[in-house]
Amino acid sequence: MEIKRRTTRRIMIGNVAIGGGAPVSIQSMLVTRTADIVASMAQINALHQAGCELIRIAIADEQDAQAVEALKRQSPLPLIADIHFDHKLALTAIAGGIDALRINPGNIGSEANVREIVAAVRERMIPIRIGVNSGSIHPDLLRRYGLSAGAMVESALQHVHILERLSYHEIKISVKASHLGLTLDSYRLLSQRCDYPLHLGLTEAGTEFKGMIKSSIALGILLSEGIGDTIRVSLTAEPEREIAVAQALLQTLGLRRGLDIISCPTCGRTRINLITLTQQVEDALKHLADMPLTVAVMGCAVNGPGEAREADYGIAGGEGEGLLFAKGRIVGKYPEQVLVRELVKLIEEHSGDRS
Repeated sequence: MEIKRRTTRRIMIGNVAIGGGAPVSIQSMLVTRTADIVASMAQINALHQAGCELIRIAIADEQDAQAVEALKRQSPLPLIADIHFDHKLALTAIAGGIDALRINPGNIGSEANVREIVAAVRERMIPIRIGVNSGSIHPDLLRRYGLSAGAMVESALQHVHILERLSYHEIKISVKASHLGLTLDSYRLLSQRCDYPLHLGLTEAGTEFKGMIKSSIALGILLSEGIGDTIRVSLTAEPEREIAVAQALLQTLGLRRGLDIISCPTCGRTRINLITLTQQVEDALKHLADMPLTVAVMGCAVNGPGEAREADYGIAGGEGEGLLFAKGRIVGKYPEQVLVRELVKLIEEHSGDRS
């Protein structure tokens, strides 16, 4: 399936392009107190290692805002300041070198405050995300539209128009809800009403397991329709888990290339410890996560040899042993205990050969 992505404007957050045909980027958010430089940098580095590309930080008070400068000096990734209510915190973060802002002009005070922010970001063309959540829609819009996609999108566009009146267009938008249908309807409607890049996500997706399913459905549907330029999979879990889910989602949709491990479910025909074997393969190949390879781990002779031959490399299990395949050819038969070691050796020896 080839996804035809919606055409959007392009903005830059640090060195990461958003929209305009750029790859869908992956975001997460620190759970540390921003002002705790040591803890925040530890989490930034962990997210970077996990494959995160943009990091949002909460700016709750002046200490958090003052910490931006130190974090920017050390961070390997662009930082986005999440700010509500106090526009002066945005000004401090901008002075500290922040790469982007997430604000809601409706709760940042008067339009004069928004004008002050725009004047500060204009020189460096710092993007502003208009982030609308279903729980923070103005009562007037709720009375007019009810809790609906119409209310979400109208709220977002009213805020966008404030920036447009100031001739500022370095904008991306999100219209997040915790309800799946409302999220889908809101992003679909918004994508018809403007060409700004869109940040996809759910507000409260839930614990790791349920949140993974809910986010994958919502984001997967929208991305498959060509909607979305940057994503966050929000989980009540360690932020690094969000990155793993996001990467798997983008790879499954064909929006990002990387290591793809396919494995069959176990059944009564399986005579090899397939669950353990597959996990061992996944762990052993983590260092090749960005390599565009398909590796098959199959448990029996019914699907195993055929599926393994279709992959770049593969294992087809037997009773206490397995066959190794490379690009459709049987390489050899090995005892179960050494299959993973021999597979890794095989891939590393031939990874330069993509013929």
